[in-house]
Amino acid sequence: MSSPKAAKSMAAKAAAATKSSVSKSSRKPAVVAKLKETATRTVAPKITTPQTGLSADAIKLASEIEQAFKKSDDAISEEAMQALMSALCRVYAAQVENGRQYTPIPEGQVVSPTGVMVTASGLLKAANLAVFELGMWQSWTGR
Repeated sequence: MSSPKAAKSMAAKAAAATKSSVSKSSRKPAVVAKLKETATRTVAPKITTPQTGLSADAIKLASEIEQAFKKSDDAISEEAMQALMSALCRVYAAQVENGRQYTPIPEGQVVSPTGVMVTASGLLKAANLAVFELGMWQSWTGR
């Protein structure tokens, strides 16, 4: 039932499938390297030296906000939250652009994955950006 023409077609399809799987396997080392880089990226350093000036004030304010928030969801106004987030967003972006390599949340900080996603989503919405645009920017810049 099998004609020479059908056999030739099946052989061509098998060769194409083999070629496709070889090209996919050759991409695996790059993907693995990227995953390892992501998994081992630098995180914010733990505070090892006494903080002074504005840094000390910021750490104290963060602690006070956390304590007040435990008592009431309305501990900080929307305007105050927006002012703090705006300032921190600008400062973090400027530091990263100038070569600093740390994450905005220190290692061991208790922030739920949902909290991170809600915040990231809110920041994207406030800047009128979509997740697609974030993905494109990350692929262009490697960040």
